[in-house]
Amino acid sequence: MPDILWITGGRVIDPANKRDAIGDVYIIDGIISNDISEDQKRFAKKIDATGLVVTPGLVDIHVHFRDPGQTHKESIRTGTEAAAAGGFTTVVCMPNTSPVCDNAGTIQRIIDKVARDAVVNVYPTGCLTLGMEGERLAPTGQLKKAGVVAMTDNGKCVQSNEIMRRAVEYAKMFDLTILDHCQDETQTEGAVMNEGEWSLRLGLRGWPKFAEDIMVARNVLLAELTGAHIHMQHVSSANSIDIIRRAKERNAPVTAEACPHHFAFTDANLHDYDTSFKVNPPLRTDADREAIIEGLKDGTLDCIASDHAPHNATEKDCEFDIAPLGIIGLETSLAASLSTLYHSGRLSLSEVIALMTHKAAAICKLDSGTLSAGATADICLFDLDEEWTVDADQFFSKSRNCPWHGQRLTGSVKATYVAGKPVFDGQSIIA
Repeated sequence: MPDILWITGGRVIDPANKRDAIGDVYIIDGIISNDISEDQKRFAKKIDATGLVVTPGLVDIHVHFRDPGQTHKESIRTGTEAAAAGGFTTVVCMPNTSPVCDNAGTIQRIIDKVARDAVVNVYPTGCLTLGMEGERLAPTGQLKKAGVVAMTDNGKCVQSNEIMRRAVEYAKMFDLTILDHCQDETQTEGAVMNEGEWSLRLGLRGWPKFAEDIMVARNVLLAELTGAHIHMQHVSSANSIDIIRRAKERNAPVTAEACPHHFAFTDANLHDYDTSFKVNPPLRTDADREAIIEGLKDGTLDCIASDHAPHNATEKDCEFDIAPLGIIGLETSLAASLSTLYHSGRLSLSEVIALMTHKAAAICKLDSGTLSAGATADICLFDLDEEWTVDADQFFSKSRNCPWHGQRLTGSVKATYVAGKPVFDGQSIIA
């Protein structure tokens, strides 16, 4: 007898298939089915989802799990537990581990650990350059064969236009998307927050938007020159969004993402030097925040990603200037997006879910993010209207550097399934 799961009574939202209605989802042996027989219904495990939203498992193409080498901050196990608690069933890990992911051996080490410890699907990325030093190309072909789904020097940006051009050309040769952290480092040395009124008020070194804009423009030109797909990570500047919008009007092969912290907060949130808000790129102005939301609405920005970047308390609990850049976001990403985008009336629920499922998956060519018949049954159930107070001390992540700590958010994950198996029940990890 096959293993049959029947989720009934929920509001099923599957943007890839333009589905938004109260209905049923059927799973047979971990695979989505259009229907099941009356006989199968008698033997099915029935899940009553009345009052809940049922969606494809969420997809995040920008996370840092710090494994190998920095597991005091996060590990494959704790990172994927945090993902499951946030409704995510598929994540793409950045390569700035210790050692970095610039060789097949490190990729295999990660894949082996994922097989042992992960409770959700994890895909690795490979470095564009050796050591992420921006000087010599990493072995793109070997990394593709080892299992990477994209190439990036995330955490750093290749400063040499010549090296970046060659890296892009090789990535295109092996049909790999380039994910780029856009930052002209000559403009940001010693910078710790957005350059503007609040950096002047606080007496902190400003980080100009121009440092992002110039690299976004470079990448657009390289994409048009080579035909390679370049994806701009964590876009924070209104000018960058305008550059991307105009590039898309020319059908340039570029995509881009936004992070919840960039459309939920501004540089004014740093008024009391709270290092939980110190992130790369920095929180910008309210005009930039509005431009990000508009970019998500009109399709200029293609997906939402958390940029989950764990740091432990001793690293963050220090002077603002020397605290590391980065925040955690997997366990708040859905609720923060719903609170800021949907409950405010800026985007429809289907639009928000699309940005966090099939649209994100498409960027790295992942077979995820839909409830299509024949698809793996990765599923998220959440209460759209439940309010909760964020308590980072109760997170599954090892780290606590959360800017939403103590705040109220609306939208609570109640269950997460991977390949038809429960991994999170709203309170505990099951896998």
